[in-house]
Amino acid sequence: MDRIDAIKDSLLVSCQALEDEPLHSSFIMGRMAKAALEGGAKGIRANGIEDIKEIKKNVDLPIIGIIKKVYDENPVYITPTSKEVDELVECGCDIIAVDATDRMRPDGKKLEEFFSEIKEKYPKQLFMADTSTVEEAVMADRLGFDFIGTTLVGYTENSKEDKIEADDFKILREIIEKVESPVIAEGNINTPEKAKRVLELGAYTVVVGGAITRPQLITKSFVNKINEVK
Repeated sequence: MDRIDAIKDSLLVSCQALEDEPLHSSFIMGRMAKAALEGGAKGIRANGIEDIKEIKKNVDLPIIGIIKKVYDENPVYITPTSKEVDELVECGCDIIAVDATDRMRPDGKKLEEFFSEIKEKYPKQLFMADTSTVEEAVMADRLGFDFIGTTLVGYTENSKEDKIEADDFKILREIIEKVESPVIAEGNINTPEKAKRVLELGAYTVVVGGAITRPQLITKSFVNKINEVK
């Protein structure tokens, strides 16, 4: 079984902490990945070259790599240009995830032109499409992405009213039905029950982030529930 086959029907943990978060540290993300491995995770999603390098020192798991970078006021920030792709390829990520929404990128390119260029440059590299709507997922599948992700459902102007878990994961079920590529369920999958359900529905694998690796958010969920008593 190769590295990518190993992530099927499994849990991948997103180990990320941005600059304004308490755990922002490549060292900490490396240890977080090790903790995820010990808990049974079969892969890691990570942001930034330094974090990815540190994670690779701690675990030998498939890595979905991204670089979050904001260019001026452009809303596309997940691996937005070919520069970030170049860096992730050099770093040796198993899968590179990019924003695959229907929005103009910082370099003035739409998804079709951008993906055509990076796929031609790196024909053997696996790419994941971070999408926010069924239509975007179908387009990414048509373009030839190796994996289709639900990462951005609810986070874009086109999907701000949507919730990935609504109506028993209706959006996920529609995407799985309409695309050929494996679908990675990601985004607000914040309980073990939800993770189990998306795999039952046919997702290839599931990525969980904040519910595992962001203690400030986990703490807040407890505090909010406790405050209901007051």
